[in-house]
Amino acid sequence: MTDKHSSSGRPEPGQPPAARPESDLPPAEILRPVANLELKAAALLLFTLLLIAGSGLYLLYARGAFEPTQTLILTADDSEGVVVGMDMTFSGFPIGRVRRIELANEGNARIIVDVPRKDAHWLRQSSVFTLVRGIVGGTNIRAYTGMLADAPLEDGAVRPVLRGDATAEIPQLMASARELLTNLNAITAQDAALGSSIANLRVLTERLNGPGGVLGVLMGSEADARKIVATLDRTNALLARLDGMAAKADRQVFGGDAGNKDALVPEVRATVAQLNALLADTRSSLQKVDAVLVEAQAIGANAREATTDLGALRAEVESNLRKVESLVNEINRKWPFARDTEIKLP
Repeated sequence: MTDKHSSSGRPEPGQPPAARPESDLPPAEILRPVANLELKAAALLLFTLLLIAGSGLYLLYARGAFEPTQTLILTADDSEGVVVGMDMTFSGFPIGRVRRIELANEGNARIIVDVPRKDAHWLRQSSVFTLVRGIVGGTNIRAYTGMLADAPLEDGAVRPVLRGDATAEIPQLMASARELLTNLNAITAQDAALGSSIANLRVLTERLNGPGGVLGVLMGSEADARKIVATLDRTNALLARLDGMAAKADRQVFGGDAGNKDALVPEVRATVAQLNALLADTRSSLQKVDAVLVEAQAIGANAREATTDLGALRAEVESNLRKVESLVNEINRKWPFARDTEIKLP
């Protein structure tokens, strides 16, 4: 059994395999040099370099390195927080990238931004640029264009940038908060005016709840409050007496009782009735006088007409007299023997 297993070359179970002699190795496993090894290594290295260069070119193309751009120069007092490669956004979309930051001769910071030609139409002559530093997060460069109908921004334009630093107001806020806390401590101190005011208010409340009440607080002492109460009582008594006097006057003047014959108002009412009757009689008399006056006016009119007729009659008589006089003169002229030339008219 042992010889049979050993002759087959397989070890028995539980025994390690025996080492194979070198004479038993096949011929294909013997190492030999690779043909054109240096040429293949150089080709692999060249392919790796080309792959790296292609990846870099693709990244540059994807980043817009070969895209035509125009330059925008932003001037600021301080460029803290601005780094090369930062985006300039418009409505939340990046339309430019910071290419370089330099210091001008005037001491201002110059931020040179490359804007792609395809996005340059969003920038106009009236555009406003801001540099915002938030409490949380980095610095942002933003562009705002209110009127898109303005002329486009030219290449190489220089524009000032407005700064909006939220952290710059923190010291002022801290100073205001410190001042507020100081004032609050001064108000709430033991010797402050607020404490004395509260103590006075407590005393006033106790006096309001005391015997004198509000009158005692207003008058200053309980004795003065009693005087006021006594004055009010006397005033009430005087008002009661005035009410009695008013009722008596009502009875005397207006006859408050039905059987009161000495009332003044009924007598006045009777006198007024008599006066009304007298006025009625006077009115009827005046109406009769008016009728008489109308008749007198009629008589006057007739007299005026008669006077007019008498004037016409007188004129006619005078005309006849003149005619008679002329006739008498004519007779006297033609009858010369008559001595008595006087003619007496009736």
